Amino acid sequence: MRNRFDRELTALHDLLIEMGTLSQKSIETAKDALLQQDRQLARQVYEYEREVDEKEKEVERRCLKLLLQQQPVASDLRVISTALKIITDLERISDQSCDIAELADRMADQPYIKQLVDIPKMAEAVIKMGKESIDAFVTSDIDLAQRVVAQDDVVDDLFNQVKNDLIALIRKDANNGEQAVDLLMVAKYLERIGDHATNVAEWVVFSITGEHKNERVL
Repeated sequence: MRNRFDRELTALHDLLIEMGTLSQKSIETAKDALLQQDRQLARQVYEYEREVDEKEKEVERRCLKLLLQQQPVASDLRVISTALKIITDLERISDQSCDIAELADRMADQPYIKQLVDIPKMAEAVIKMGKESIDAFVTSDIDLAQRVVAQDDVVDDLFNQVKNDLIALIRKDANNGEQAVDLLMVAKYLERIGDHATNVAEWVVFSITGEHKNERVL
């Protein structure tokens, strides 16, 4: 019975890795669509979102099957509960990548009012956070999960830098306003993606310790 449960958990881990990889690809592609002003890349992000949605349903089915057939307790129950929490955040990451792709499509024919420097840095940071949060879950690495949580401050600092730069451009020339708002929204979506990666990491800590944000849960 235990061997069967372990095999099912391994299959669940594999699915989460696939879903995490797709969500990371969606961020990367949305970033590239923005930087290259490429509408075809922007459309590709929607394809990734559909794949993420399918993976989410598959993970849900596997988790429910495990809960019904194996009736796990204690640490095993926490692992399955964590998987169900994680897929919600991964799906939202994919959704927000689509929001970025939509803005990239809208700005595809416009010269940018500033060189995009900090926004790509934000994208790279949240991609790394997303990958490491899933790695932490699969390997039960609490130290890695906590490093992901700490990395969210870096993303927040980059967002504030982007915001301040764009406000300065609007003050300099009100005609910059419309695109500045669009770029600010891109940065805001990336900040939210960082928050979702942080959520994943915090749920990883829960799966190992039974504590979520320093409160005992299970």
